[in-house]
Amino acid sequence: MDTISRENNSLLPMGGVIIGAVALIIGGYAAVSLSHVKAALAQQQDKVNRIDDIASQVSSAAAASDKAARDITTLQNSTQAAVNQLGTELATIDEKLKHMEEAHVAKVPKGAKGGGAPAVAGPGEYIVKSGDTGSKIAKANGTTVTALSEVNPGISWSHLKVGQTLKLPAPAAK
Repeated sequence: MDTISRENNSLLPMGGVIIGAVALIIGGYAAVSLSHVKAALAQQQDKVNRIDDIASQVSSAAAASDKAARDITTLQNSTQAAVNQLGTELATIDEKLKHMEEAHVAKVPKGAKGGGAPAVAGPGEYIVKSGDTGSKIAKANGTTVTALSEVNPGISWSHLKVGQTLKLPAPAAK
């Protein structure tokens, strides 16, 4: 006799076939779902790549901004140093100019009386300074060059000498 009988009342093989069919359906569904997930990932990968590109650009821009800030600070410091040096030089030149003006005013013109003391204007007089002209003197003293010429005959208004004493016209009565 056969060890395998033809009569098989067991549901076990039928259950195996059903479980196999269910597994195949689940496997097919998983394969379809996996292809959808792969498609979604591919779409998202483009977005991720763009975000990575933007992040790279932001990083480059931040580095350039930091360099520009350092360059500006360096430029400010060097400009401030130059301005400080210029201020020092201008102060030195100003002091030298003051000493030169003092020395120039201290000189007594030829023919003046006194032993080297600076000329002092008396009442109704004006002592010519460096850069003075007849117009400047007249304007500063509220008069005209014509009025100055009348009280100072023989004065050459184009050749005024520093320290020269001029008479001022009497103020007009108001």
